[in-house]
Order: sequence, then structure tokens, then C-alpha cells
Amino acid sequence: MPPAMTNLMDLWAAHSQLSGEDLVTVDFLLPTGIYIQMDVPREATIQHIKLLLWKQAQSYPLFPSLGEMEGHMFECVNQAAVHEELEDETRRLCDVRPFWPMLKLVTRNCGRAERLLDSKIGVLIGKGLHELDALQDQEVKDFRSKMFRISEEKMQRVQLMTWSEWLQACFSPQLEPGGGATPVTDGVNDKQAEASLKVTMHFDQSQYIKACLQAKECPHLTLVQVSTVQAMFEKEISAIGAVVNRKSSNPPLPLPPKRRGPSVSQTVCVVGVRAGLFHGTELLCKPAVSSESSGRSEHVWNRTLEFDITVSDLPRMARLCFAVYAVMDKVKKQKSTKNSGKVHYPVAWVNTMVFDYKGQLKTGDIILHSWSSFPDELEEISLTVVMSYSRSLPLPHWLSSLVLSPPLPLTPSSAPALPPLPLSLTPSSAPALPPLPLSLTPSPSHPLFCPCSPPSPLSFPLTPFPPPALPPSSDEELSQYLLQLVQVLRYEPYYDCALTRFLLNRAQCNRNIGHFLFWHLRSEMHMPAVAVQFSLILEAYCRGSIPHIEVLKKQVEALSKLKSVNELIKLGTIKNARSKTKEAMLTKEAMMTCLRQSGYTETLSDLHSPLNPSVLLSGINVEKCRYMDSKMKPLWIVYNNKLLGGDTLGIIFKNGDDLRQDMLTLQILRLMDLLWKEANLDLRIVPYGCLATGDRSGLIEVVSSADTIANIQLTSSNVAAAAAFNKDALLNWLKEKNSGDALEKAIEEFTLSCAGYCVATYVLGIGDRHSDNIMVRSTGQLFHIDFGHILGNFKSKFGIKRERVPFILTHDFIHVIQQGKTGNTEKFGSFRNYCEQAYLILRRNGNLFITLFALMLTAGLPELTSVKDIHVSKNWNRLLLLVFHVFILLPFKIEFYLRCLRCICARLLETELESERETL
Repeated sequence: MPPAMTNLMDLWAAHSQLSGEDLVTVDFLLPTGIYIQMDVPREATIQHIKLLLWKQAQSYPLFPSLGEMEGHMFECVNQAAVHEELEDETRRLCDVRPFWPMLKLVTRNCGRAERLLDSKIGVLIGKGLHELDALQDQEVKDFRSKMFRISEEKMQRVQLMTWSEWLQACFSPQLEPGGGATPVTDGVNDKQAEASLKVTMHFDQSQYIKACLQAKECPHLTLVQVSTVQAMFEKEISAIGAVVNRKSSNPPLPLPPKRRGPSVSQTVCVVGVRAGLFHGTELLCKPAVSSESSGRSEHVWNRTLEFDITVSDLPRMARLCFAVYAVMDKVKKQKSTKNSGKVHYPVAWVNTMVFDYKGQLKTGDIILHSWSSFPDELEEISLTVVMSYSRSLPLPHWLSSLVLSPPLPLTPSSAPALPPLPLSLTPSSAPALPPLPLSLTPSPSHPLFCPCSPPSPLSFPLTPFPPPALPPSSDEELSQYLLQLVQVLRYEPYYDCALTRFLLNRAQCNRNIGHFLFWHLRSEMHMPAVAVQFSLILEAYCRGSIPHIEVLKKQVEALSKLKSVNELIKLGTIKNARSKTKEAMLTKEAMMTCLRQSGYTETLSDLHSPLNPSVLLSGINVEKCRYMDSKMKPLWIVYNNKLLGGDTLGIIFKNGDDLRQDMLTLQILRLMDLLWKEANLDLRIVPYGCLATGDRSGLIEVVSSADTIANIQLTSSNVAAAAAFNKDALLNWLKEKNSGDALEKAIEEFTLSCAGYCVATYVLGIGDRHSDNIMVRSTGQLFHIDFGHILGNFKSKFGIKRERVPFILTHDFIHVIQQGKTGNTEKFGSFRNYCEQAYLILRRNGNLFITLFALMLTAGLPELTSVKDIHVSKNWNRLLLLVFHVFILLPFKIEFYLRCLRCICARLLETELESERETL
């Protein structure tokens, strides 16, 4: 027997020694019991591999028993050790990446179109739908059933659209409020469409064209023939019809969930449980504490927990919260004679709603899978509770008749007939909640809530009030706050809520919103707290936007390839650090060789940019691609864009850094820019694109024609140590890029953008500012990058903070603002005026920014974990709302003048040093 491979992933990874081979040996298991081993191409599609297998199987026994080739499909075990059906046969074997090169041929059941759709959705969202099928949760089943019906009706309505209606619905133009879209086919029939073209453009309505004209930039527009649009429409309608018009079939049985055997622990510990009823953060009654239990692997309390509250006093959103704690001896200090006593250490916690998603009281056995206080050290703990309620609950006579009789529809006309509610309901008018028997056992990974038994006959259903209608908003306004709305979903106790339906409806009506909703949800699928909820929403969106699946699937596959290249570079760097031999060194040519492979080239070409779905990335420019020399080795990928006249587009792929904080900061900067423009103050902010696409991975847009301050200073000085002290370097660089009137415009652009970022970094408390993360475009626009430290979380060394100023305003910046003239107070006065206006505008909208940050508290950002982290954002509210602007501006003016004073002192010191050198 040959030696086993030590790293099976190397078989499919780009850095594998085996990946250079064109063929790989795969074992095939046939349903007839025949075993075949053959070599197949690594980059072959599943369909091609099945064809090769069919030809090979003809020479083996029992071949006629197989039947038709189309009636079979492959199964494998993927890298996540999960059983996967390869229904989508257009995928490559190297993209499937089986855990072991073994494929099992099985008979395909009926309903291939539906199974193919399920397979694509599972690959797209990163979670197989069979895992959702295996969840024994009635709320999950009901939500999927409702969304399946709604999505099917949505797709049926799309089938009835004309191609112009479909174009308007899926690719809605961004127009100014009050402007309507004008069809491009007015006065053009089908025969004239191929020979002539009529274009109607409203420059005062299109937001994109208006923004380009205001910035004095050339808008990029692409003319598309009507026949091309009609072909796209017909292709999408056929994709919808293949699924919607399917015949119903019995779905396959779901796979059982993975289970782990209970661990054997030899340590005896004393454990207790503390429970409380909460409404939001308010404690409804006195908490209940169980007795202490001693044991090794299982703790059982056949005790009761009583709560001093009546069922009639329970709010609709009441939560039952459990905390498991260990009782341990207090660590005794040295030279202490006092009794050490006992200390309670938190072990795990879990919450559950008292009412289920139907508004009924939860009853029966419920298994609650808790969150461990030490996730890396303790395995999952589950609580088994029995919830029941008193059968002697005193109810008004009219209410008892409603409960015991069949439910009657209540209308406003029938309301006066009901007797009035008694006003003498007190906590003593009903017995307390009955005891809750508890048992604590270690259990494997399960969904957050398991199904509970049906409610008792006396448990009355509570009909919730209809959810308030969400206020109407434009697509642009919804896109601006979509990041926060996705985080608000964490607060929803039930899957089917008004916010979920609102987001799904708007996303399915506008593909741009659907694009970013998909990525915001998918980037957090690795978090157990929201994995089930977000996967349900993603499945519902995909079923209601079937044509969008292929577009998103192409992006997911491209990001997977980029991650593989990044791992290749990291592995080469590690080898280089351990060995100095030539064979271990990774060069740029090795990366380019990987990108030139056909599997990478086809996957990374002709896809819509995840950063901006309206941008088509036609082909990768391998010669200009590189990786950056930082810890995580980000990839600098350059694309050719045939729609922009040969211009190139750059994106940065990061793997290992959490980009959600940068994404939040750039969203706030984009909102600041919008507020300033509404007040007729355009500060030329550059909120470049940034998108988190997964667990510590994402994309960043490359701003064209820009360079860092450090590189500009370094290229203008012969001595690297003295580069930062050359105040003329930045101004000379702008003079090289601009001449004549263009130079004056560039300086004005620099002044405006510098004022905007001075105010923005001051308000947001952005730290770690240095010349490597401040950039300038050739047009003069200054902008900041790399927002790893925000909200006043500055770096410190030995307790000393590195950030000594609230914002960056160096003497070379002032030198550019003053056009190289020391006494040009007029230009500097304009700069100061821009800063004051910008600060006052943000001051008036301070509560908006605080609210947006507060909604992101549950996102798990490293520097936004509690309300205390938002205290820097309260620069708006440090003073009372005074009438005079001078008092509101006082804190900012003090910081502004102090910063200018430091620049003057630094300049005087530099002048003195220059004079001493001349004297010597």
C-alpha cells in the first residue's frame, strides 16, 4: 500500500506539487457494486468526468444495469467533511475539492431542476440546504415554506413581464427625486432597432451624470443594442421557467446532523443555574436560583424554579435567560489568614423567548444550546428545561369563552360588544409560574432552539399587533443604511418579521440592493449566532432572484481562486523564512504562473465586480498583478475593462484582515459627504469601495492615479531620513502632474479634501495616521486609507499614546494650501472656513451618526463592542445646544489652532536647523 498523503488539501491547492500535473487518480464507486480507478483531468468538469467514466464502464460487468447516463449523478465528501451532491455538473473537479479523490455514482431522483437549484444555492451561500432540512425546528420549516411560496409567485410575475418592464425592474436607473425613467425604445420598432438607435438622456435627473458634471469628470456610458437586452431577458426567463414550471416531486431524505460522542471528564465540579425573566434589558421579577449540583459530565436538578409574576403580566417579547455558573474556592492570597470562601464563575448562558413565533406560550421539553464563556476551552453545553404554566390561571369570563370556543374573527364592529377589561389585575390575582425541572448535559452541535411540544389546551394564543409599515424610502437611501439594517436582524427574535420581508422585497425588486444584501449576509455566515437566520434569508433571496444566482456564483468562485493564490504566497513566504534556498523562494513569476492557468483565467474573467455590480471585469491583466509586502500578503489584481476604452481597474484582495470596520468607516464618510453636498459644500471626499466577503476576507477598490505621501516624499529626496522634512515635495509633485490652470484647480481640490478629512478624522477619532495611509490623487484630492483604529482607540507603547493630535494637518499640507506662499492668509482662511462649515453640518446631524454606530454594537467589531466605545462620537453632544455657533465651534477651534501652532513651531525649528547647516 502506498504511503498516505499527509495533507489532502495539497491535491487541489495551487501550491501543491501535485497540482502541476494535468491528471489525478480518482476512485469511482458505481451503484452496481463495481469499483473503477482511472485518471481524469484536474480541471475537467463533472459532466466531462461522467462521460469518461461511462466510456470506461462499458468494459466492466453489469454495465447494462446502469441505464441512462443522465439518470445518475456523483456524490462526494467535501473539505468540510459534509456529504455533498454534485448536481451542478458544470463545476470543475478542482473547484469541488473532495476531501478524498473518490466519487460515488448514484441514481438521480425526479425533479432534477429543483435539485440543481438547491445545489447552486447551497454552494452560493456556503451552507448546504440539507443542513436546513435536518433542523427539527417548526419555525424554520414554516419560514421556508412561506418564502418558497412567495418566491415562486414573484418569479411567475417576472415571467409575465415584457423585456422593457424587466429592464426597469432589475436595473432601475439612479434618478434624482421627482425624475422618471424614459424608455429608450420610444419611436423605435423592432425593425428599426438594428439599423438605428434613439437615446433620450436627462442630465438633470441622472445622479451619476450629475455627479460627474459637478466633479468636471467625463461620464462613462455604454450603448447596448436592443437585441442584446432582449437576449439577456430571454435567457433569464428560460432559467426561471426551468425551475418554476417543474413538476412536484418528493425531496430526498435529509442527512442526519453530525453528532459527537460525549467527552469523558474526570474532574468533579459544582454547578448551579440562575434564571430570570427579561423584557429587553429590564428584569421583570426576582431571578430564580437553582440548588448546586456536583458531578463530572452530567448535572441533573429535579428541582423547580419559581418566578413571582403572573402570565397575564408577561410582555409579548419576554425572554427567559439562563446562566450556568461553577462554584469554586476563592484563590487565597499569600500571607492571608481569612477564609477564602466561594466564588461563582460564569460557564455558559442562553436565552429563549417565552412566546413562540406564533404568539403562543412555549410548553414542553426544550433543549437550549448555550454559549460558552470559554469557547476555546469548553465544548458545547445544553440545557434541557420543561416549560409549563398553571392551569388555574384566573381569566375574565369573556376571555375564557373566547379561549375555549373556536376562534372568532374580531372586527372593529364587534369590539363594543365585548365587556370591559377589569382594572383590578394585580400580581397577587394569579399564581406564580410553576417550577421548571432542569437537567444539564453536554451535547453535540445543534441549532439554537429545538422543537417544543404542542401547547396545552389551556394555553391561549396571543395574536400580535400587525407590524407597523416601514416608511418608504428610495433605493439610494436604503443602500446607504443597508449595513445597519442587516445588523438589526440580529435583534429580531423570530425569522419571519417585518424587517426580513421588507429587505427581501426591496432586494428582489432592485438587483443592486440584492447584491449588497447578499454579501452583507454571506460575510457573517461563519458566526453561529446568525448562521441559521442569515442562511434562511439568503435562500429566500436566491429563490426569488433565480437569474441572479449565476452572477453571484461567478463572484464566489473568483474569490475562492484569489484566496487560493493568497495561501500560495503565504506558504512561499513561510518557506522563504525557513530556508534560504532558491527552490523555497516565492517570486512574482510564480504568482503570475498560477494566474495564467486556464482554471484561474476563466474563473477570474468576465464577472461583475463585487464592489460595484455595474462594473464588468472583462479580463485579468496578469503582467500588472502583484502582491503587497505586508503581513497578510494582500493581492493587487488589475483588470482590463473593455467598457472604459481600455482603462484598467484595480482591486485589492485581503485574506486574514477583518474589513468590516473599514467598511463601516467608509460608509460614515460617504454619509458625511452626502450631508455636506446637501448643504452645497462639496469637500471632494474619496469614499472608495470596500466590501467584506467572508470570515476575515474582502475586497478594496484601488483609487486610480494616486500615491501615498510617504512615496511622494521619498521620490523627491535623495536621503530617506530627511524625506519627511521636505515641505516642497508634495507641492512639486502636484506641479509635475498639473500645469497652468490645472495646478490651481488641483490645489483647490487639495484644500477642500484636506478640510473634509480633518473634520471627519477629528469627529470619528481615527488613529494611526501617518504618511503611509494618507494618499493624494494626481488631481489634488487627498484621502485617508486603512481605518484599523477608530473611535479614539489609539495605539500606545508602554502606556504612552502614539497619537498626540486629534487630526493630521502637517506643515507641508499648509504649504500646499497656501500655494507655497508663507503669508497667503487668504487661502488658509478659506481652508479654516471650510472646516468650520463642515463641522457645523455634522454637529446638526450628530444623533444620526451615534445611532448608526449603536446599531453596529452586535457586529463584533474589535473597536466597537460597547456603548463606551461611542463616547468619542459624542463630540457633537459635549456642549448644550447653544444659539451661538461660536460656542459650538469652540472645541474644534481650540484643537485647530493648537494643531496650526505645532506646525508653526515645527517650521521654525526646521528653519533654524537649515540656517545652522548653512553656517557650518
